[in-house]
Amino acid sequence: MKFSLFFFSSGDVPEEQYRLLKEAARFADSHGFTAVWTPERHFHEFGAPFPNPSVTAAALATMTERVEIRAGSVVLPLHDPIRVAEEWAVVDQLSGGRTGLAFASGWNPRDFVLAPDAFADNKAALRSKLAQVQALWAGAEVQRRGPDGAPMTVRSFPRPVQPDIPLWITAAGSPATFSLAGELGHGVLTHLLGQTWEQLEDNLVDYGAALQKAGHGVERERIAVMLHTFVGDDGQRARDTAKAPLTAYMRTSLNLFALPAALASGEVPEQELTEMLEHVYDEYTRSRCLIGSVSDCLPIVESLAQLGVDEIACLVDFGLPADEVLRGLETLAELGEVCAGV
Repeated sequence: MKFSLFFFSSGDVPEEQYRLLKEAARFADSHGFTAVWTPERHFHEFGAPFPNPSVTAAALATMTERVEIRAGSVVLPLHDPIRVAEEWAVVDQLSGGRTGLAFASGWNPRDFVLAPDAFADNKAALRSKLAQVQALWAGAEVQRRGPDGAPMTVRSFPRPVQPDIPLWITAAGSPATFSLAGELGHGVLTHLLGQTWEQLEDNLVDYGAALQKAGHGVERERIAVMLHTFVGDDGQRARDTAKAPLTAYMRTSLNLFALPAALASGEVPEQELTEMLEHVYDEYTRSRCLIGSVSDCLPIVESLAQLGVDEIACLVDFGLPADEVLRGLETLAELGEVCAGV
């Protein structure tokens, strides 16, 4: 089992959040972590520090030497594939060939003010634009329309270091998305927020079957699961320390998702909402995240390994103070060493 760091902080304290990102990336680089992922988010405090993963990736590329620098994820229907290929080729050059990309179709209508026409058929846009990114990365020319309406052929620069870029498809729980990742022969980046363990298992079976049907073979199977993470020497202390920050983090995202109208709009009484979030937290720490001691977290790692998961993307910046997170990375590295053979 491999371990990587995943960032998706909420709120708007960029100086402290970026300090954590940079220092954690340096730690990951020197302590055997596989990758650092940064997301794409727009127009909301949930994920506010990360509107463009190519920008954060470029910064991390210049201060690390070994760890892979990845997007988790580029919302591809929002962008021209030429720009995506250009920007990430720069990151690939800056990092010496350590770039990887997860692509998502997007889900929040508000984000699509950047590309209004793409929302209605965002999954088809993901498929077609992903093929264009791959072609551009390989050096192919693509045709566009010039200012006078005449066709114009272009080729992206700079050329990247890697001839083929490692790719993942981000899947929140839709079986069709897992099957798409398998059909295309890419990895899958997922989580346990919108699916049960049983659903995850079924979706990963579909992913493997799609890989095989498309002729890619099991050697192309790459499965990363994002989990909120804070590992400490004392499990109970770690859970108590993480409780207030993670419940506050959950609260900031309530109006983004398909929730009951009263909950999303803030009409639920404060006491009821607090009790609900605390219940969710207690259930979540038991079975859906890495919050606790090394021994507390081992069963979840082993269960994921049994499903074929080969990487855990540890979301560490959910509201704890930066120095607390950085101290916790020491213990997380210990968990990684224990799980190296899992």
